[in-house]
Amino acid sequence: MEKLMRQIMFCGLFNALLLLLAACPATCQEVEDESEFSYVPGSDNGPERWGEIHPDWSMCNNGTMQSPIDLLHERVEIVSHLGRLKRDYKPSNAILINRGHDMMLRWESGGGHIYINETQYTLNQCHWHSPSEHTINGRRYDLEVHLVHESMDGRTAVFGIMYKIGRPDSFLSMMGKDLKALADIRGVERVMGKDLKGLADIRGVERVVGTIDPRQIKLGSRKYYRYIGSLTVPPCTENIAWTMLRKVRTASREQVRLIRRAVHDDSETNARPIQPINQRTVTLYWPTDRQGN
Repeated sequence: MEKLMRQIMFCGLFNALLLLLAACPATCQEVEDESEFSYVPGSDNGPERWGEIHPDWSMCNNGTMQSPIDLLHERVEIVSHLGRLKRDYKPSNAILINRGHDMMLRWESGGGHIYINETQYTLNQCHWHSPSEHTINGRRYDLEVHLVHESMDGRTAVFGIMYKIGRPDSFLSMMGKDLKALADIRGVERVMGKDLKGLADIRGVERVVGTIDPRQIKLGSRKYYRYIGSLTVPPCTENIAWTMLRKVRTASREQVRLIRRAVHDDSETNARPIQPINQRTVTLYWPTDRQGN
């Protein structure tokens, strides 16, 4: 009975949070030009100073629901009532874009939808961070992909998957040719149709990659974490519904390196430091035997 009451209380709390998100939609999107900030700790534009660069980036320093966080099992509430992830993705034409510190794959007409508490969110883009931004019990993995979705009323939901070094990931293998073209300076010059005078010229380069099916991004598990956080790059907008897959998948070392080389920002990492969890609730959906794994 006590466990049932906790689940009922959480349902009420989460629904209240979703009502808050509806009243205050996250209309500020991630910056498209990432040249004004860096991931170098202690630098003038490093993670500790992001909130000082622009007034509308102040949430990066002053927010209380920032991401990423450590998904520490001791403070995670295990539940079975959230239900399996509802994905209704579809193939769509996509463009690969160098934003300055990461590679973003943007679906031109949306890549289908996910559903959270009956709200439909359209898949707009995905991008990669290495090493992972979120951690599990303090452990940081080698790569993390963020699939960014938006609802009709401007709310944002991000679905994240972490990877460790191992067998190649099939989706990244499919993207390999295009990433290699952007990692090669001569390939970038061919895409842009001009000679580059410096690496800064590479920022913003786009490469049409044709039809990409987001269903090829494998899950492999029904278990996931759920919490309310923020964008992990400026403007660090809060009230973002985060879903992090529990299963850590694998990618090859070369695939992880290739994503970083394609950016040409002379940095080995693009992961924001872990943020305080404060008083937030983090749940872990763990299906019953009847629901499957």
